[in-house]
Amino acid sequence: MPKVAKTFILDTNVILHDPNCIHQFQENNIVLPLAVIEEIDYFKRGSNVININARQFARTMDAITGSAIFNGGVSLGDGKGKVRVEITKGLHKDIQEAFREDSADHRILSAAFAIFEKAPKTQKKKIILVSKDVNLRMKAKAMGILAEDYSTDKVKNVEELYSGKDTIENFDDELLQAFYQPPYEVPASDVIQKIDQEAVPNKYFVIRNTNRSVLAQLNNDQSLFTRIDKTGIFGIVPRNSEQTFAMDALLNKEIPLVTLTGKAGTGKTLLAIASALHVRKYYRQIYLARPIVPLSNKDIGYLPGDVESKLGPYMQPLWDNLKVIQDQYKETDKNYITISNMIKDEKLVVEPLSYIRGRSLQRIFFIVDEAQNLTPHEVKTIITRAGEGSKIVLTGDIYQIDHPYLESQSNGLSYLIDHFKGQKLYAHVNLEKGERSELAELASNLL
Repeated sequence: MPKVAKTFILDTNVILHDPNCIHQFQENNIVLPLAVIEEIDYFKRGSNVININARQFARTMDAITGSAIFNGGVSLGDGKGKVRVEITKGLHKDIQEAFREDSADHRILSAAFAIFEKAPKTQKKKIILVSKDVNLRMKAKAMGILAEDYSTDKVKNVEELYSGKDTIENFDDELLQAFYQPPYEVPASDVIQKIDQEAVPNKYFVIRNTNRSVLAQLNNDQSLFTRIDKTGIFGIVPRNSEQTFAMDALLNKEIPLVTLTGKAGTGKTLLAIASALHVRKYYRQIYLARPIVPLSNKDIGYLPGDVESKLGPYMQPLWDNLKVIQDQYKETDKNYITISNMIKDEKLVVEPLSYIRGRSLQRIFFIVDEAQNLTPHEVKTIITRAGEGSKIVLTGDIYQIDHPYLESQSNGLSYLIDHFKGQKLYAHVNLEKGERSELAELASNLL
């Protein structure tokens, strides 16, 4: 018996999140309320990723010709359903009575309700509103319409997300001693056959027994386990094994993509900046950037002052971390002067991510802080622009998200970790232990 196609009604935020979303629904049909098309037109102007996505989607729709898109719909290809634009006249009376306000959300909901109301009783459970907005989903459910989040790019189980590290207990003492003798490495085959843990390229391990322990990394071709030593750079010394692993990944030129996750105070950003300064001779510039996610999802234009004063509060945490490193030295010290000169000569640039996006990324050490506030599509846009000789580092806490339409499973940082696990050009470390202060650690755990 053939499957009965579902009808998915898309909210604007789904398209802005993934401009290729209409191709992700297999044999099912897609409806775009006219209010969505109007909103897409509004978002076309600008240089942020959502504006780029809006323009890309507008071009996709423009390529779909013929009046059928406003009637029965146009096929998206073999094995795919149809896409059509739904035109409604004003708010449905039931929507108007329930919610009063005439808004874009309510027009989208009204179109969904009109389709739901016309559908035969046996088909009503096949009508589904797809939105990243939890409030709109709740309103749809209140009107009897099925509603769900866009889940195509979601990580299935964030609790089991790759941590980049593992611990091997009760390891063979004779083999463990080999890590303390030149060349401080052991053939991977000798280790892997004795452990139960998963072994993937660039994964880090604490290997120990009752007599001794060692920090080690499985190299990118999975041939050797190499000892990792704790070393200080630019006055910053790792305080635990996780930070030692992170610093090793950050300094390794053979690993051009690194992600660091962890709660506030684990040292993600500080380690990334210190490492970038240490290897600066290999790169043309160091870029430090953060995505701008204004409060209440309002544009920064709502804030008082000029552009610099509007953006200042968002960039201040990066400057604070840089200042921590610089203040390790006296003002007359060469390292202090080096950092000052790099800022003056724009060898070290601190700017919002949207400002840096259009620049050339050839031989750049590029640190993106708070990357959990990026969509998977935004992360892909950043990484696919990496030029020869560049290194990209993304840091963030996947459980502390400010973006209104993202959460731990759907943000770009989680998506990247899940998809890049095991790649030779990639390393990840999840930092768990806070190192700011005992009070900060307690607050992070309890509040």
